[in-house]
Amino acid sequence: MKKTLLLINLGTPDSPSYWHVFKYLKQFLSDEKVLDINPILRFLLVNFIICPFRSFSSAKIYKKVWSELYGSPLLYNTEQLTQVLQKKLPSVNVKFAMRYQSPSIKSVLDDILSENPDELIILPLFPHYAAATTGSVYKEVSRCLGEKWVIPNVTFINQFYDNPLFINAWVDKAKQFDMASYDKIIFSYHGVPNSHVDNVYSDSLCSDNDCELGITNKNKYCYKATVYETTKLIANKLNLDESQYEVTFQSRLTNKWLDPFTDKVLEKLPSKNQKKVLVFSPAFTADCLETIIEIGDEYQELFIDAGGEILDYVPSLNFSDMWADSLIDIANLRDKR
Repeated sequence: MKKTLLLINLGTPDSPSYWHVFKYLKQFLSDEKVLDINPILRFLLVNFIICPFRSFSSAKIYKKVWSELYGSPLLYNTEQLTQVLQKKLPSVNVKFAMRYQSPSIKSVLDDILSENPDELIILPLFPHYAAATTGSVYKEVSRCLGEKWVIPNVTFINQFYDNPLFINAWVDKAKQFDMASYDKIIFSYHGVPNSHVDNVYSDSLCSDNDCELGITNKNKYCYKATVYETTKLIANKLNLDESQYEVTFQSRLTNKWLDPFTDKVLEKLPSKNQKKVLVFSPAFTADCLETIIEIGDEYQELFIDAGGEILDYVPSLNFSDMWADSLIDIANLRDKR
């Protein structure tokens, strides 16, 4: 049976130029799964307020992480991961696409379907289901496939936050750090609007479901519940006591997003005599703007200015062997090695 594994990541501008960043932000923020407001208001905000102004500052930040050799770190890490997986899975066709910009889901699907596979496995590289990430990918893949006359057998993987090999890959990344030398371990996840997690429930709100305590049939697709579960699984493997770590959320656009906010928590730690901090970010499986700049530069400066001494960051999984092995397990392709 001819199988194709399609990895999908979020996306990146084609270059750090103003216009390429503008184009990327416009496509990203025009997605109703990302900015779920009135369509007319979204159009006006994105095209005439957010993108024209934010593209200047974002372009400057992208230039800081852009490599002359391989360009965007997110694109490079995803390309390398694809190559590692292809070597491990010689009988499977391994491809990658980006939800926003290049290579697009449509163009990659066109190439894949031209080879007439028997089975197509769609694997978004987001461990935790969220409408703005995995949900948006599913919508775009469905749209593109819906235009085709012939559609192969399709398997869609919507989350893998508790996969044992995924957890072990993060534990392996932590081995280079001495956990006992830090006053606090922070697990920082990308934030989402409160409304996004509330929409998971038909008869209640996220705050009514004790998502910090564990996974239930009701909250199993709630982003907040699954990130707390990932944290517990990693912490248990590292023998961390609950008092040693905290879950926080970064990259918010407004204060109506999941909290506690990473920056606010970091600002307060030195006053509690917690001056040496290690940061994990398990929602980001590839290093990108949010890890390299937001955590590595901005949060480190904020923490030091508040009286902190050390803020270290656990690198993302990127294209490590253990990460690739976990994806093979998640995609149920162990027999294809």
